[in-house]
Amino acid sequence: MDRIPAGWLVLRPFTVADVEWVYDVSQDPALQQFVQVPSPYLMEHARHFVEHLAIELEARGERVEFVVEDATTGERLARVGLGMRGDGTAEVGYWTAPAARGRGVAPAAVRAVCRWAFAERGLELIEWRAEVGNVASRRVAEKAGFVLEGQLRKRLVHRGERVDAWVGSLLRDEVS
Repeated sequence: MDRIPAGWLVLRPFTVADVEWVYDVSQDPALQQFVQVPSPYLMEHARHFVEHLAIELEARGERVEFVVEDATTGERLARVGLGMRGDGTAEVGYWTAPAARGRGVAPAAVRAVCRWAFAERGLELIEWRAEVGNVASRRVAEKAGFVLEGQLRKRLVHRGERVDAWVGSLLRDEVS
C-alpha cells in the first residue's frame, strides 16, 4: 500500500512497530467513550488491531488502515481507515491522539484517504457513522465534506448496548 501525502501530513501503512503507540492512545478516556475498543484495553488488543485488522485484512483487500504522521517530524498523530464493503463503498473510521487534537489533523487525514480511495480503489461512496453525541467525530466528518444524512435508531453497539447513530456520506464527485 502506498504512502499518501496530505500537505503537512503523511498517511502510511501500519507496521508492527505501531503496536505500543496504538496501546498508549487507546488508554485515552475520550477515545474510549465513543470508539468501540475493549475496556480495559490491553497490549494484546493493540497487537490484534495492528497485526490482524491493519495488516492482515489490508492484504486481503477487506480494510485499509493508515497511521497519520507529521510529514516533517514523523510524529504519529492519528489513524484513519476504511472498511471495504466490496460493492464500491466503504465506511471510514478515525481517531486522533490526545496531543494532536484541535490541529486539523483528522479532517485533513479523512479528506486525503477519501481522495485516495476514490481515485485508487474506485469507490463510489464512503459512509461515516458515529454514536449520537460524538460531536468531535461529527465535526471532523463535516469538515471533511461528509453530508449528514440522519440519525439511525439503535444502529450501533457500544459496550454491549445498542445506541443511536448519526450517519453521513461522501460521494466520489464531492471530495475536495
